[in-house]
Amino acid sequence: MRRFALVAFLATTVALSTFAFAIDVDRNFAGSAQLDYLFVPTTPRARSFTFDGFTTELALKLAVDFSDSVSASVKICYGCHGFETNMAYVDIRLADQLNVRVGRMNPAFGDFPVRHDPANHRANSKPLPYDMGRMLRLREWNLSILPAPYVDNGLQISGTQWFGADTQLDYAAYVVSGLKGNDDGFDVDFVQSRSGSLYYVDNNSEPAVGGRLGLTINPTTYTSATLGASGMYGHYDPSGELSYVVVGVDLYIRLDALVLRGEYLLRRTEFALGSNPEERFRFAFTDLDRNFFIKDGFYVETEYPFTDWFEAFYRFDGMRRIGNVARTSPLSDVSGILRHTLGANFLLRRGVRIKLSGELWDFSDFDDEIAIHTGVVANF
Repeated sequence: MRRFALVAFLATTVALSTFAFAIDVDRNFAGSAQLDYLFVPTTPRARSFTFDGFTTELALKLAVDFSDSVSASVKICYGCHGFETNMAYVDIRLADQLNVRVGRMNPAFGDFPVRHDPANHRANSKPLPYDMGRMLRLREWNLSILPAPYVDNGLQISGTQWFGADTQLDYAAYVVSGLKGNDDGFDVDFVQSRSGSLYYVDNNSEPAVGGRLGLTINPTTYTSATLGASGMYGHYDPSGELSYVVVGVDLYIRLDALVLRGEYLLRRTEFALGSNPEERFRFAFTDLDRNFFIKDGFYVETEYPFTDWFEAFYRFDGMRRIGNVARTSPLSDVSGILRHTLGANFLLRRGVRIKLSGELWDFSDFDDEIAIHTGVVANF
């Protein structure tokens, strides 16, 4: 299936490029790649609770503008999961205030997913609320709140309304297939939600809904600020009985070359009680109507380019889980993670940089850890 996805992408690239040349329209091919090495000095053989060692992330995108109002994009990504189809959609732009997108896409949610490709953010790893596979204790936590990129099939309408020359309001609303899981699930199954080997189709015959609002103010040429709010709702089980709600707020501030960012996410997820909850779960239920857990998290980060070839950044992020867990889970009814990340980027030449970062992990249910990342990233 993954080989087919790669072959299909290359065939589509050739076909769209040929067609674009034939009708003389604009086309753009771009990509980014990162090779990262993760070492955990506090636990040198960390394979049991993270993907240490070498990993590669790759993103390849072809976009074709057929006219001022119609375009198409296809994107293939590669990571720990192998090759996957990240995008395959058509945009129909009716006005600045109304754009219609249909196909396979990244539904609008938060700030970080817009820049999730490895060349678009300074850290080697992703913020905890959006981490997909490089966090420590990823299996015990079942990854993050909404692993980025979140990819789904559906329809999205979006647009921008300007108020004067300095203020803009962006909106997006969508219906998509939604996250996936099992009827007897404890949580969303992110492998089912994104894997082509399990089919890119809806599993419960009903769509999920969501959207985002963002307000941007540009008071001067050197300053800018964006405040956003996002939400998503759906059912993840085939029977359509177990719901999830994801909400988030994000803030971006630019003061000349200094950049500040922050986000907060919360997901409320229902789980199946089963015929015998006392044996299925680790903690006794005082109220069987509380068949859900809360997972929330945040990150705040700052970055600054000290020279043309040296950039530094600092990130503080965390995640928390509140609620009952499976009997075999090592988590408690309230579990938490805090992490400090300090790093630097060295620009070797345009489009190529070395990423170095160190992470201090503080777990409530496990021993604390130190992680070191070394990576090389290029965009083209």
